[in-house]
Order: sequence, then C-alpha cells, then structure tokens
Amino acid sequence: MNESLLRALIPAVTGVLVRRGVDFATAEDAVQDALVQALASWPANPPADPKGWLITVAWRKFLDASRSEKSRQAREARIETEPPPGPAQETDDTLRLYFLCAHPSLTPASAVALTLRAVGGLTTRQIAKAYLVPESTMAQRISRAKRTVAGVRFDESGDLATVLRVLYLVFNEGYGGEVDLAEEAIRLARQVTSMTADAEASGLLALMLLHHARRAARTTAGGALVPLAEQDRSKWDTSLIAEGVTILQATLARDRLGEYQAQAAIAALHADARTAAETDWPQIVGWYDELVRLTDSPVVRLNRAVAVGEADGPQAGLAALDGVDPSVPRYRAVQAYVQERVGDRRLAARLYADAARSATNVAERDHLLRQAARLNVTA
Repeated sequence: MNESLLRALIPAVTGVLVRRGVDFATAEDAVQDALVQALASWPANPPADPKGWLITVAWRKFLDASRSEKSRQAREARIETEPPPGPAQETDDTLRLYFLCAHPSLTPASAVALTLRAVGGLTTRQIAKAYLVPESTMAQRISRAKRTVAGVRFDESGDLATVLRVLYLVFNEGYGGEVDLAEEAIRLARQVTSMTADAEASGLLALMLLHHARRAARTTAGGALVPLAEQDRSKWDTSLIAEGVTILQATLARDRLGEYQAQAAIAALHADARTAAETDWPQIVGWYDELVRLTDSPVVRLNRAVAVGEADGPQAGLAALDGVDPSVPRYRAVQAYVQERVGDRRLAARLYADAARSATNVAERDHLLRQAARLNVTA
C-alpha cells in the first residue's frame, strides 16, 4: 500500500467534506478515521478509486458521529426535563423466583426440590440429603418437576409455606458450611417477614438468627466440629440472639404455633443457658413434644430422644430412641452418645465408628472418628 498516496489524498478528501458543509475540525477527524480503516483493509483489498473510497468512508464516519452526538444531546435533554427520582421500592428478583418456582401445578415436595436446584443453587445430592432420599430418586423428582412446568406461564405464584420450606432447607445447607448461603437465606427471610403477617415466616427468621448466632463457635480454627455442650459461648453473637428472641416472643404471643416457631423456641432455650449444665432440658423436651405433634418427623423424634436422655437420664433416652427408625440419618451417632452416657463405652465406640462411615461431610466424619478413638483408648 502506498502510504505517500494516502497522505497526498488527505487535503483533497478533507476539502470535499468541508464543501459538503462539515466544519474543518470535524472533517479532519472523519478523514483520520477513514485512513485508519484504509490501513486495515487496503493491503488485502485495494480499491480501484482510492480517493473516492476515502471520501465515501469519511462521509459515513461523519454521519455516524453526527447521529451519535445528536442522540447524546437528546438523552441529556430528556434527563433535564425529567422530575427528580423519588424513593425507589426495594425489589428482589431472587425472592420472586422462589415464589414462582413454587408453582401450583407442582406438588409441594417437587416445588421445593425444583426451587432448591434452579434458584437456591444446591446440587441434587444436597437436596436428596435434606429430604432423606437417594440421589437417584431426587434426580427423577426434579426431572419430573421440570417436565411439569415446561411451557407453563409462571404468572401464578406458589404458596408461602413452600417458599418458607425452601428457605429453611437452603439455610440448613449454608449452616453446614456455606456461610454465604445461610446469610442469603436470612436476607430473603427478612424480606418475606416484611411482606406478610404469617407467624411461621417470623418463626423461621427467628430460628435462622438463633442458629446463625452460634456459627463462630461451631468449629475450631482447623475446621473440626465442636459439639454444642463444648462450645465457647462467649463467641456467640449476642445481638443476633437478642433479635431472634425478640422476634420469637412477639410471634409466640400471637398463638399460631407452627414447627419453625417450636424449633426457634428450642434454639432460644439453648441460647439462654450460660453454660451447658444450665440448659433447661425439661422445657426443651416439652417443645420437642409439640414438634412431634406438629410434624411427626423421624428426625424430630431422634432429637427428642437426646433431650429426654439429658432431662430424665440416659436410660430414658434409650427408651425414647427405641421408637425411632434406625435408618434415620445420624441415628447411630445419637445411639453412640446415649450408650456412652449409659456407661457402655465399647459399644459406644463401635457405634461412633459405624456412624462415621455414613457421615455426610468430612468434618462430621472426623468428629465421629475422634469420639470412637477416644473411647477405644480409655475402654
């Protein structure tokens, strides 16, 4: 490409633009833009009429710049005539998606599973663990839910109870390790409580706050689990506890008890105890009785057995454990704990080892193995 030819054409091309009414400075800018394009394209595809090519491209560059400038000026003029913005309403697309995925065409269980997968970001394995079913079963359930809502217009939101259940399960996953997930569940739960007078929504928020308050004490610096009775309670977040208790007291006063409120009441009793020895276990058993009545959940019955053992002695705990399905997750770990309190350390060590083999995460497995090793040494 003859660069001297390009330089020689600059005055002529600029003059053509000026004669067409373009001011000199703007014409020079347009010609320079045309020259840049010429340097890129001419070596591979030289024009038959270099001057005509430059004039055409420079004119187009001018027109593009002119249209862009007019558009900018028009936008600024519109902004100047608009009224000042008022207070903006807080919106959250995430919470809206939670409600939309809880669609009336789905069963509550399928809606929860789909929402956890599509919006909550949980894996199929995590969801299956929360529902106490095999991963393959949960994968099929989610697939069926996707097929059910395929092509459905999501203009009818699902029910609040399903959304609360989703938030509860998302928080439980976050509480087990993903702190951002737990904090996101709390954030959304706050928004739900501001939108509705539902007592269970407030109960769920109180439950999350009370559990999250203990997070800093639940593990050592190396990531090892610290059982509730051994936690350094000075690390508990007293501001979160105070907020959770305040919300719970106001909610319970409305006399519309639900499972989240009952769970929050148990968490509040733990938070109220200055030491593990001061825990009001008889009252906790009473709240577990309410939970059994409300849910008849095998997990609740398992946790109740622990509370009974603390309130009435380990033999009473074993008797309560007899009424729980042994296939419930963490059954062996609870059985080991109660047997150790009974005094059968060899059996407890074996049960801790058995429980470790079915642990759902590394921290829990390592904790159970340490318990087994401790008892084997002293047995």
